[in-house]
Amino acid sequence: MTTIPETEGPTLSAPQLVEILRKAIITGELVPKQRLVEADLAEDYGASRGNVRVALAELSVEGLVERVQNRGARVRAVSIEEAVEITEVRGALEALCARKAAERITDAGAQELRELARQMEDAVARGDRESYSACNQRLHAKIIEVSAQATAAATIQRLRGQAVRFQFQLARQPGRPSVSLPQHLAIIDAVCRHDPEGAAEAMRLHLESVADAIRESA
Repeated sequence: MTTIPETEGPTLSAPQLVEILRKAIITGELVPKQRLVEADLAEDYGASRGNVRVALAELSVEGLVERVQNRGARVRAVSIEEAVEITEVRGALEALCARKAAERITDAGAQELRELARQMEDAVARGDRESYSACNQRLHAKIIEVSAQATAAATIQRLRGQAVRFQFQLARQPGRPSVSLPQHLAIIDAVCRHDPEGAAEAMRLHLESVADAIRESA
């Protein structure tokens, strides 16, 4: 079970519990269709029943948890087909964000993206999939931030949560970072060159590759 800090009494906050449960679902510690009983979660994670309820409600909004009539909450099962569809929709939205980011990127922002590129290349060279995955997340988040597309950002966050378990598994496949690294470098290059169309196309191709990899994992 995910390690939690030792505390006296049920003091874990709802936001803390959301983070812990989200990670447990993404990593497969909590499996699809597993029942999430409020009393058990409160005892296991050291949280109040009220905070457990709030956390489950938040994870339901993210699409990671679902409520089943007369059976309570459980981890939502996402099919391969749905994960592919979600990733394709993300591709369209993140392509928009990449286009806007290329228009808005500052010299300081471009320098940050180039440093991320260097770190990703280094992680692949060292075979460090954990570091590469972390850089991957930072890259996508940075491009969305620079794009200043609040509606797209909120939609992407909801969509990404629903298919994130598949992407987590892909990121840890041997050889996958070597496939996605050139795609990420192409995105960074186009954004830094202020090439909106090139950035959008590079992002679209990257997420199309992710969708194909999810499809092939069936």
